[in-house]
Amino acid sequence: MYKQFFGLTRNPFVISPDPFFYHPTPRHNEALANLHYGVGRRKGFIVITGEVGTGKTLLVRCLLSELRKNNIAFGYVFNPLLPVVEFFQYIMADLGLPYAGRTKAEMLLDLNRYLIQRHARGLITALVVDEAQALRTELLEEIRLLTNLETSQQKLLQIVLLGQPELDALLDSPGLRQLKQRVALRCQLQPLDEPQTRAYIQSRLERAGAPPDPPVFSGESLEKIYEYSRGIPRIVNTLCENSLVNAFAREQRPVSGDIVSEVAADFRLTT
Repeated sequence: MYKQFFGLTRNPFVISPDPFFYHPTPRHNEALANLHYGVGRRKGFIVITGEVGTGKTLLVRCLLSELRKNNIAFGYVFNPLLPVVEFFQYIMADLGLPYAGRTKAEMLLDLNRYLIQRHARGLITALVVDEAQALRTELLEEIRLLTNLETSQQKLLQIVLLGQPELDALLDSPGLRQLKQRVALRCQLQPLDEPQTRAYIQSRLERAGAPPDPPVFSGESLEKIYEYSRGIPRIVNTLCENSLVNAFAREQRPVSGDIVSEVAADFRLTT
């Protein structure tokens, strides 16, 4: 709707996590490097946490894209609110293994054979669990036991847990100390600071084809976006997207600080 008005070739602030728009902040690069290194070097257990909207699911999409490119088989669980047996069925289905009518013990035997066969061929297998803060203690214990699938030198299954800060609190609880001790790499995403927020917005605009001049957002509007979003990328996207729509409706360029404030008020955001 507003693309032609602002000289864009695609929508720069879509809410869905598109790896095309990945912006390499130092913290996100560190998290992605941990994921690539941890899985590629068979470290076994990796944990990434961050507040809602800081980009965890986008990291997952980037990771899964790399896993496919490198012939790494993976199970991806994005809804961890599953009973134990259904959780294993989900993993087996993603890995292309039979699961219908099998007990948990039978599925574990099949999974272990599959992992050993892949390891013998020099291939890596991973399990990625998003929204892992919602995992029940019972299921976390089952995941811990999966780390026992190993040779004398390496883990057969690389496990990645991504979740909100509640996952950190969960792992730090006394009842899960055995699981915490098995975590090889751990990283926490943080909101962007103001320069990073500006760079993030500019990066997405450039990838969407925005010409360098005239600017899409005024300096004041960029300040307002940071103040209202507090550096949370998802909120930045929401403010930018709706501000572009409002500015287009008024045929106003660049987007002004007043427009951003109006959008923030609509979404009940305060500074």
